[in-house]
Amino acid sequence: MSFIDHLEELRWHIIRAVIAVLVAAVIVFIYSDFVVDTILFGPTKSDFISARWLCSLGQSIGINALCFKQVETKFLETTMTGQFIASFTLAFIGGFVVAFPYIFWEFWRFVKPALSAKELRRTRGIIFWVSLLFFTGVAFGYFILTPFMVNFYFNYKLSEQIQIMPTFSDYLENLIYTTVGIGVLFQMPLLVMLLAKIGFVTARFLRKYRRHAFVIILIAAAIITPSTDPFSLTIVTIPLYLLFEASIMIASRINKRQEKEMKEWS
Repeated sequence: MSFIDHLEELRWHIIRAVIAVLVAAVIVFIYSDFVVDTILFGPTKSDFISARWLCSLGQSIGINALCFKQVETKFLETTMTGQFIASFTLAFIGGFVVAFPYIFWEFWRFVKPALSAKELRRTRGIIFWVSLLFFTGVAFGYFILTPFMVNFYFNYKLSEQIQIMPTFSDYLENLIYTTVGIGVLFQMPLLVMLLAKIGFVTARFLRKYRRHAFVIILIAAAIITPSTDPFSLTIVTIPLYLLFEASIMIASRINKRQEKEMKEWS
């Protein structure tokens, strides 16, 4: 295929992915009342499933700080078109999350013909693993990080004369960062696996620059959590760093396999 033919093929993959997002977005928009009241505002409620689970865990190990205080969360909208625009933002983001496996599948269909039979065998199940890591990151941000952040900020007071009244757009923006953003960053092990297979990085290289990687992870965590307080940064940084350590283990296994194959060929 010529370069133009490749571009044409890529264009159709993108079009099909966009259509999938739009279809899912329409479904989310139709059920927007349920999505907003039950899903979007779920982490703001004291009886949220993960809040109850964390409280039970905290009581069993003697850490009462894991039990969230009862807070009344109310959100403002300061512009006339704010809720209207937010409904489309919510529909699009929800559509992207729902259609993510199909989006990656379209991307994979475009890349797949360029791989050898050996590379295809080694990447078997990649759509499953990419989707699993993405949804794990989204679930972590939604069930763990967001309830902690909401409870922390609504209970934090500099003075009793200050009443917190955040806008709905502010809450929606934070929720997008702490779910979709983390879902994307949870792809780190697969990205390292790909770079290790093409020889761009090695386990030795990753171990050597652990401290530098920690700083990069800290910056990424600060970008994900617009309110860069130590509390939120810690919650985001810990799982990302654990994923980095998992990436080192994956790269180490790939490097050992590559060294073994080189010895067999020599």
